[in-house]
Amino acid sequence: MTTSLKRIPWQIPCLVLLVFLMPSTASAHTETGNVGGFLSGFKHPLTGLDHIVAMVAVGLWGAFLGGRAMWTLPVVFPVVMAFGGAAGVLGIPLPGVETGIALSGIILGLMVAFAARPPLWVAAVIVGFFAIFHGHAHGSELPEAANPLTYAVGFVISTGLLHLSGIAFGLLVKWPWGRIAIRTGGVAIAAIGFGFLFKII
Repeated sequence: MTTSLKRIPWQIPCLVLLVFLMPSTASAHTETGNVGGFLSGFKHPLTGLDHIVAMVAVGLWGAFLGGRAMWTLPVVFPVVMAFGGAAGVLGIPLPGVETGIALSGIILGLMVAFAARPPLWVAAVIVGFFAIFHGHAHGSELPEAANPLTYAVGFVISTGLLHLSGIAFGLLVKWPWGRIAIRTGGVAIAAIGFGFLFKII
């Protein structure tokens, strides 16, 4: 009994925890009530399935690619997202934000599903491109009552944790069944992205 428990990859409990933390809300694109700074920012990415799947996909793809990509992609995303967020706060228009967010799930999910291995800089450009849309969505929805700095810190930390959950899942690549699970996860992420693109979800 003890031996069999030791063989269970540590990522499995992390994934179970993530499932329990996933919200029932489908979209994080509204803020209601009197909200504050850090906690509002931290909860914001966790209350939208469209944001969750894209951010998990970044960590998942990075872990699947391995090497420097495992940490480069999850760093590129929040850094570029911060610039998109600043544009949203300043009211700089960005056309097709919702479409860009949906496409991020589709493209990133397909990258994982098809085990795509582009050069690191290409992967970083893809991730950074979609991060702009996610950042703009967060920034444009910044509640007036919130402290912008602490709100931003909150959603960047939350984003980082979602990336880490993707990395944890991606590390299952060491096992043959893990590679199948990862690529299946990519298909699921892409399917969710299609659902948002065509307003099914």
